[in-house]
Amino acid sequence: MKILKKFFFSIIILLIFSNNSWAKSASEFISSLTNEASIILSSKLSDDEKIIRLKEIGDKSVDIVGVGFYTLGKHRKNLTDSQKEQYKELFRNYFLKSFSGRLVGYTDAKITVLSEEIKNEKYTIVYSKLIGTSDRPEVKIDWRVYTKDPENPLIRDLVIEGLSLARTQKEEFNSIIVNNDNDIEALFQNLNKFLDN
Repeated sequence: MKILKKFFFSIIILLIFSNNSWAKSASEFISSLTNEASIILSSKLSDDEKIIRLKEIGDKSVDIVGVGFYTLGKHRKNLTDSQKEQYKELFRNYFLKSFSGRLVGYTDAKITVLSEEIKNEKYTIVYSKLIGTSDRPEVKIDWRVYTKDPENPLIRDLVIEGLSLARTQKEEFNSIIVNNDNDIEALFQNLNKFLDN
């Protein structure tokens, strides 16, 4: 399945965090997460061990179910209960494989948190930047943190240089479905193909 390069890059950013206890603010939460994941990425663990650790982190820290159903857009309402359960499992495995497989090669990803903006009681935007190196430029990254439960904040989206990752994935999935006569099974087949590779 064709995966957008920008989506993969975004996963690199997503995996620079872990599910530590809630800090005093969303910005402190993100700082803690990015620091923890940087330690994993720069460690001497094998790639397979890093992937396991990264999958555990992503599974606990990202609202994978919420992001997954958002990416279906209008097609979600057409799913049967059985298809919803199938999709949740497919998207979870797809998401975790995507970011863990791409992240293991990044050993020097460092993010600096700049500020935060509380949108409402449910969401806070944390503004940060990926520090540039000789191999890559500085990148602006905005984290959308779901804070309805302050004891269990979750990442809902990343906006990288103005590009929403969740929206990008939504457009890609919609294209697959529409180009296959609105058959949701076509998306399932694409996800399974990716997981089997």
